[in-house]
Amino acid sequence: MGKNGKHNLKVCLLSPHPMVLTELHRLLEDCGFQITSKQLDSMLAPDLRNLDIPRASLYVVDAHAARQATGVLLGNILDRNSGARLLVVGDRLKESESYALLRQGVKGILTYTEAREQLPRALPQVASGGIWVSRPLLSRFVDSILNARQTRRLAPDSASDLSQREQEVLTGLLENLANKELAQKMKISERTVKFHVSNLLAKFGVRRRADLILLCYQRRVRV
Repeated sequence: MGKNGKHNLKVCLLSPHPMVLTELHRLLEDCGFQITSKQLDSMLAPDLRNLDIPRASLYVVDAHAARQATGVLLGNILDRNSGARLLVVGDRLKESESYALLRQGVKGILTYTEAREQLPRALPQVASGGIWVSRPLLSRFVDSILNARQTRRLAPDSASDLSQREQEVLTGLLENLANKELAQKMKISERTVKFHVSNLLAKFGVRRRADLILLCYQRRVRV
């Protein structure tokens, strides 16, 4: 936090709807955030893939558009800024769509109604590496990961089967560090970090970093 208890957090608001941008800005304007906003002129996948995204530490993305378009936009953000935190707002998201967002790396999901009350509190939590998702949704998401693993080989119950480097990388993942941050911290190349991350995903029987993090928290894997 900055002076007077306010947050020095750079937040970028993205939506094709000017009224949504105005409302989101209104919710956050007195909270001390550094806010930028960008109205999306096109929701076509090629345009979103090449869209110039303002630099920020946290992005609030309006998922009113088609799920595929939202996924492309999120992918663009992460390609340009791998350490970015993502929070999505929208209504009538199917559970499978919410799962897909979490798998892609989204850390917060709110309905428009929830955002009116929770968004100012959710942003600092997500920015610090936490997750802001309803408990029932998060519980079912974790269950879906565990159920899917039943068809794959048994993953390790602890870090005892990991090399020292893999344990260090896993610790960094649980701290929500990006590959570049891990490489700097461990004084190794980013390519080597990616190699260790791939090995960890294979050993724990999951496909994405978010799945691995949630699985470790669920099973309290110690490193």
